[in-house]
Amino acid sequence: MSRSGNFLAGLITGAMAGTVIALLYAPDTGANTRGRISYRLSNYRDELNELIAELRKEKQKLISEAKEKGDAVVLEAKDKAESLIREAESLLESIEPGS
Repeated sequence: MSRSGNFLAGLITGAMAGTVIALLYAPDTGANTRGRISYRLSNYRDELNELIAELRKEKQKLISEAKEKGDAVVLEAKDKAESLIREAESLLESIEPGS
């Protein structure tokens, strides 16, 4: 599992554990406790959505960087191939007149 996946799993596990502990130690009425839980879950959902948005941005950034690096490698390989072809043609030209 990736680092972000581990973080997300930890975040969800922590949120659930916090909710259970809050329920067990709540000296309040059921309605108030449900309201607090609903509020907390809403906050967790918002934080989770923000985290997902950040992860998507990071993913796009990594994809862009990988594409740029890949394009650079392809261009470098193409330049080297063209250079080798020119060198081979030059060698062939120097060999042919002497034959």
